[in-house]
Formats: sequence, C-alpha cells, structure tokens
Amino acid sequence: METTSRAGAQAPAAEGTAQTAPSVRRTVDGYLLAPFPWYGLDEAFTGPRWLMRVGATADGCVEHGSIGHGEEPSVRAEGTLGNSDNERFAVVVTVAANPVRRSADGTGVLEATSVSSAAWLAGVGLLSCTWPTQMDHSLRDDWLDQQTETAWVLADDLEGADWSSLSLPVDGEPTPFHYRESEYGWVLAGSTGQGVHLGAYGRGMSAYGLGFSVIEDIGAYA
Repeated sequence: METTSRAGAQAPAAEGTAQTAPSVRRTVDGYLLAPFPWYGLDEAFTGPRWLMRVGATADGCVEHGSIGHGEEPSVRAEGTLGNSDNERFAVVVTVAANPVRRSADGTGVLEATSVSSAAWLAGVGLLSCTWPTQMDHSLRDDWLDQQTETAWVLADDLEGADWSSLSLPVDGEPTPFHYRESEYGWVLAGSTGQGVHLGAYGRGMSAYGLGFSVIEDIGAYA
C-alpha cells in the first residue's frame, strides 16, 4: 500500500521509533476521515483505549489505522522481550478492503489490500515497540530492515507453517483468523463482513480470549 504521513494521519512507524510514545498525543481527525468502520476490542475489554495513527494515500484517502488497548507499550530492551505481566496491551489494526486502483497522480497503480496487508501492518507494529534498544544505532537499523522484510514474507504466506488457525468473535460472529506467536508477542489477521480486514498484535494479553466489534463513535476518543 502507498501511504503518506501527515499530522493526525500517519502510517505505522516502521523506522525504529516507538509508534506509541506516551509524549505523542494522537488526535481523532484522521480517523473521522475514513470511509470505513473502525474496529477495536469488544465490550468485554474494560481497560484503557487510545488512538494511535492512521495511514493515508498521497491524495489523503485514509486506508488503515490502529486503536490501542491496555497499557501503551514502550520500546523495550532485548533482554526484556516477551509476555510481561508489567506491560499488557493489544492493538487492533483496521485496513480498508480496496481493489487494485490507480494512484492519485495517475502515473501508477496501488496494490489491492488483503488479509496479508493487515498481517504485515500488525507485524511491523509489534516490531516498532520491541526492537533491541541496546544495539548500536546502525545495527538496529539493519535489524529492523531485516525483521520488517521477514514480517512481509510471513504475511505473504498465511497458509504456511508459521501460522495457525484461530476463531474469534467479530461483531458477535465466529470469524477465522491467522495467528502466530514470536518472542516479541503475537500477531493475527482476518477479514470482516464490513469491508475491512483486521490485524492485531499484543503482548501480555492472551489473544485467545479477545473479541472485536465496530467502534460506534470514534469521535468519543477525542
């Protein structure tokens, strides 16, 4: 997907910065521009919820975005990765189900979005808050590039051995998801009947007990 960053409507951080730094306050403006419904955890989750970022095409069309649940994750040192009871969060990524289409300037073609798109965005999102901060900066960049490429390869092979099947409720209906775990946390991806694909990632919260539903009033997050 071709995305561009702008205030209040930014693509998930994949440059080695924590996309959920507490000092960065997100606004609801970009979310309100989306022509599709946003998803989050259902009402069974009663903890904190918070806005993250949205991703848009060059012409400003919002294509995806994330909603956080639980405690905002921080970048963590290599030796402290894993499902820690001290950091429990789940992030839900909503991706518009778009076909192949022309770019805004008419000079190229934008790829269709798919469940793999949601899986990749979720995988990169998890990396953004787990990369090894104790590495030398140049080595961290190489590590992030390598892991980002690995996340794409995995997302492009959802039927492969690295993924298992998981059924979770979406708007109350059992829905199949692709699921995988790593030393950094877990990632899952699937589709809804509302014209969007869902991705999710987290740490410290079990994915097996989650459910998803449409956010009725995203403006309330302001």
